[in-house]
Amino acid sequence: MSAPLVTPLQQAVAQAASADEDIAAFYRARAFAPIWMGEGAADRRAAFLGALDRAREHGLPAGRYDAATIRAEFAAVRDPAGLGALEVAMTRRFLSFAQDIGFGVLNPRDVDRTIVLEVPRPERLAQITAFAEGDPFDAVQALAPSSPAYTRLLREKLRLEELAAAGGWGAPVSSPALKPGAEGAGVVELRNRLIRMGYLRRSVAATYDADLESAVRAFQIDHGLSPDGEAGPATLAAINVPVEDRLAQVVVGLERQRWMNKPLEPRHVLVNLAEQHAYVVDDGKVTFDTVVVVGADTPDRRTPEFSHMMTHMVINPTWNVPRSIAVKEYLPALRRGGARHLQVHSRSGRVNHDAIDFSRYTASTFPFSLKQAPGPQNALGRVKFMFPNRWNIYLHDTPSRSLFERDVRAFSHGCVRVERPLDLAYHLLTPQTATPEADFTRILNTGQERRVNLDTPVGVHLVYWSAWVTPTGRANYRGDPYGRDARVIDALRAAGVELAATRS
Repeated sequence: MSAPLVTPLQQAVAQAASADEDIAAFYRARAFAPIWMGEGAADRRAAFLGALDRAREHGLPAGRYDAATIRAEFAAVRDPAGLGALEVAMTRRFLSFAQDIGFGVLNPRDVDRTIVLEVPRPERLAQITAFAEGDPFDAVQALAPSSPAYTRLLREKLRLEELAAAGGWGAPVSSPALKPGAEGAGVVELRNRLIRMGYLRRSVAATYDADLESAVRAFQIDHGLSPDGEAGPATLAAINVPVEDRLAQVVVGLERQRWMNKPLEPRHVLVNLAEQHAYVVDDGKVTFDTVVVVGADTPDRRTPEFSHMMTHMVINPTWNVPRSIAVKEYLPALRRGGARHLQVHSRSGRVNHDAIDFSRYTASTFPFSLKQAPGPQNALGRVKFMFPNRWNIYLHDTPSRSLFERDVRAFSHGCVRVERPLDLAYHLLTPQTATPEADFTRILNTGQERRVNLDTPVGVHLVYWSAWVTPTGRANYRGDPYGRDARVIDALRAAGVELAATRS
């Protein structure tokens, strides 16, 4: 029996695919038959080109895919060599688009070295095979993240674009501060802007009345500000942010959601560094939340973004002072005879403070380690929550409570301080004991350090989301405490992402 004839188009496909191992394997498995031309190919082209036409809706660099040029190429190419090259080029474009819309346009580590997320990378061969063998419209629809958070951000992007096209939120508020009872032009500006933002029904009142106070309070809640109902400098600064800037935040938010496009654990802890808030999520629903303090905005203190697994907690923890803190912050105090609350250890064991001449040592020659024993003033408080990682980041209690009252809470050395640590501990222990509070308290009262394992490890995701929409439809915005969003939007623009052309 003679071998089946190989058409010139198949030969051209084989030659064009040979430079890419995944693409070559895909076409080899189907005897180099094309998927973008010939019988049954019209729906695939229509599904894919339609998705490219809508790329901008997702905050993607639409010019990178250039659907119009692709259509022109299909209309112009006729010879087998050209058709084979176009066939493989289409597959390569599909895989590139699938990566961008599903898992991000950018590599986050290229944008900021403290964004150390492991972005999921799909198997390219599996992606193109699924597309070729299934319904193309369903397959293209499934490329984008399916999370409700992503879908809600898409709706917010469209809403902001429509507002921007209609002139934005109007004139900014010119007054430096306004309080209930105030009257005049500043109140009118505030009223009009909140009406455009959707926080206030239309009115012509020129007085800072109860309705305006209520609208200001709702705005403050959605923007992470103390909800006192007064339009002080911080509140007015947030109110005066242009719609274009909020749109940019949403586009960054979409990219960040793509970086996290992976199945999350049934129970996980989500720490939003931009919001300075932590949540426990069980089967998609928030079951616990708490205010947190995160790393300060200095190069060596910013809390990184990553995912890991919490395996245990330590009750009555000892604080092993990181060397950077020991030599930068405590060595000067030790030279003055201070820092007596810290134990000094050499390789041989604990050393008495009075037996050491600390003036002999510099930051590079200091040969000791410092520890703080468990106790009420321990820097880690009564409990720390461990998800061992190479950055030595964890969640913990703290005896310093005042910082939790701030609107912006970026003050730590990098770890995450928890306002409600005992409640968090009880919540995490509930699946494995009928008496979590009693069990925890019994260990706490011993004053001795004790590790308590979690029967089922809990996912921990440190993210940086400055824009999100709640399930009830409330758009929330926060600041950019580490300047990461600014770097992401610059990188997206450099990649070709265009925001809607709008007026201020």
